[in-house]
Amino acid sequence: MSSTTHAQEPNSRTAERDLRKLHAEHDAKVAPGEIAIGVVIGRASEYFDFFVFGLAAVLVFPAVFFPFAGPLQGLLYSFVIFSFAFIARPFGTALFMAIQRRWGRSVKLTAALFLLGTATAGMAFLPGYNTLGLAACVLLAIFRTLQGVAFGGSWDGLPSLLSLNAPKNRRGWYAMLGQLGAPIGFLIASALFLYLHASLSNEDFLAWGWRYPFFVAFAINVVALFARLRLVVTHEYTKLLEEGKLNPIGTVEMMRAQGYNIFLGAFAALASYALFHLVTIFPLSWIKLTSGQDINGVLWVQVLGAGVAIIGTLVSGYLADRIGRRNLLGGSAVLIALFAFAAPSLLNGGPTGQDAFILIGFALLGLSYGQAAGTVTSNFSAHYRYTGAALTSDFAWLFGAAFAPLVVLHLSANYGLTYVSAYLLSGAACTLIALRINKRLESANR
Repeated sequence: MSSTTHAQEPNSRTAERDLRKLHAEHDAKVAPGEIAIGVVIGRASEYFDFFVFGLAAVLVFPAVFFPFAGPLQGLLYSFVIFSFAFIARPFGTALFMAIQRRWGRSVKLTAALFLLGTATAGMAFLPGYNTLGLAACVLLAIFRTLQGVAFGGSWDGLPSLLSLNAPKNRRGWYAMLGQLGAPIGFLIASALFLYLHASLSNEDFLAWGWRYPFFVAFAINVVALFARLRLVVTHEYTKLLEEGKLNPIGTVEMMRAQGYNIFLGAFAALASYALFHLVTIFPLSWIKLTSGQDINGVLWVQVLGAGVAIIGTLVSGYLADRIGRRNLLGGSAVLIALFAFAAPSLLNGGPTGQDAFILIGFALLGLSYGQAAGTVTSNFSAHYRYTGAALTSDFAWLFGAAFAPLVVLHLSANYGLTYVSAYLLSGAACTLIALRINKRLESANR
């Protein structure tokens, strides 16, 4: 490369090159275990941000931002804003893929995580409705939308790199590691809210205590950023990118060439994503609205449930390598369908039944969500896998999880808990149909 060309090279790409020199000792193939650490740290930090908002949407926002509404209506307003991030995620992916093509991976990841942390911290400083009026609600909605844009942009491709470096007989185990961040993030978020809610008076908690987890989220993102940058500038990661295996593809081109695979992958994981917010966010809102059960006790059960989900996720990696990822995902969908039939009785069964709903739901979530990514994204050719995996995840969250608390709480409060069953059954049916279609496509292409 000539000196003139080198002088014109964007500063970000020059910085990436210098960082890669610092990692010259990584010229040998990056160890899967090292990649796995970056994957788990990165995903846990992102999910912590999202779950902090989800828990606050139940425990805080109805009183702080929607005091003019009744208990049910306040929760529904909170869940409307909750959904904005998932609507914004695909747009964030498209925007930040363009940033990566123009300025490089490190700029993309730094900008996305800075935006994610800033939007989350911005909520911590946001005055409530009694101070700003309707403007407070609008600003909360804007910050939530920015969270979604940033979350879409924070895709670093590390799970794809992990999959490519994993031993063939342990693909299920390494695919599970990328999913492990979700229950870890929820455990940390729910434990922090439990501590604050139990330690403070209700007045102090609503006045300032709830803001602390949002500040913590910014600090966690800084740590996660450096952990992930340490990997994405390695020689091996760059080599895979340059070989076309982890290429950021334009969204229009991606949808034209691989749109069917994106939507097939999203629907193949729908049972897991439909269950996700029905065991993490919805039970807390339902119990708060209809039951006399102590909220601290419910949070304790959810912390325990997150631990159960972590175990279930680990088990999913073990099982997937023995019976196949698609078989495990299909079997999990059947178990979720069976759980759907019992859901109304459990939620109407007092504290014991409600606790059982949460714990059983978390166990099934761990098994299903552990293999929800990668089961169908392997259909993407190497050229499309990087962007395809990101968009598949975005649409799975949008179709399965974005509106789950809003829709199910509204229908259940007005028409009965059978709608919890209906929502879960629809997700399970979509998963089984999509997996069947995928199997036929694979057979036809052989």
